[in-house]
Amino acid sequence: MTGIPGSPQRPRASPWPFAGMIGMACVLFLILASVLATPWWVVAGLVVVWASALVLAISWWTPNPTLLPWIPVAVALLWLAAVVGGAAWFGWAA
Repeated sequence: MTGIPGSPQRPRASPWPFAGMIGMACVLFLILASVLATPWWVVAGLVVVWASALVLAISWWTPNPTLLPWIPVAVALLWLAAVVGGAAWFGWAA
């Protein structure tokens, strides 16, 4: 990075928090679209889980930027378990 000699260097921004927030948006889309195949109360519960994960992701933005992308992965796995498990055990269908 070039700059004025003697000026302090600013640290480069990490791309990982941005990737994590893009993942959070994708998972929200999955959750909201699952209203077509699951009861409304399942979607409402998943939205509450997603909102809690969003608060955690925002709080991890600076202290843990490399861990932030794992939050949407965990929420997506929970979504998958809820939708597939509900379809298998309770017969939910579109």
